[in-house]
Amino acid sequence: MIEILHNKYDYNAFECMISICIYEGRQQADFDPAIANSSQNLEEVPMSENSAPTVAIVYHSGYGHTEVLAQSVLKGAKDAGVNAHLVKADDENKDWDLLEKADAIIFGSPTYMGSVSAQFKTFMDESSKVWMNQGWKDKIAAGFTISASQSGDKLNTLVQMSVFAAQHGMVWVGLGEMPGNNSSEGSAEDINRIGSYIGMMAQANADQGADVTPPTADHKTAEILGARVANSTRRWAA
Repeated sequence: MIEILHNKYDYNAFECMISICIYEGRQQADFDPAIANSSQNLEEVPMSENSAPTVAIVYHSGYGHTEVLAQSVLKGAKDAGVNAHLVKADDENKDWDLLEKADAIIFGSPTYMGSVSAQFKTFMDESSKVWMNQGWKDKIAAGFTISASQSGDKLNTLVQMSVFAAQHGMVWVGLGEMPGNNSSEGSAEDINRIGSYIGMMAQANADQGADVTPPTADHKTAEILGARVANSTRRWAA
């Protein structure tokens, strides 16, 4: 039992004794082998498939060109080490739960009449139920589009997607590549040959099927978009 302290000197001695006990206890805990062995360097822990971020790629394809582009975006994301999945925007049984759980959503649509396709716009309108609860808030977002013309007013489609993402409270990620094919030394084989910043643009000849067009440069650019979103999502989710 601790006796009643009669003066300030006794009190100071008692306080000092308590401080020493606490310090020694902490020192023992700091050097406890069990505690030391339980802490690991996070950089040395390999990222399992379950712990990796998830990227969903929602797209509509009218003639197959957007679909093959979506597959290239998928490849780029997977190669960057995340879980990536394709979701058809016009699928009546599309997996809304997957979109809810995803850390990032990449939107893809052909440019029809200077806008997203009607089917993709339907998907956008269907997401209003998610919007009511801001279910996609703070997810990473990005977009890609394709048309037969070099321009085809594709910028409007990507702006439409970015505004859609903003309404959902998402964080938009651009392509992040310098424009190609814009000098005397450039060529149609350059990455980002159409020179887009806000998202990924591709071009497919109207008289050729998806097995021929878009060209390799566009597929490589699509892979870069997938990888950029994957890496951005990993940093954002950390």
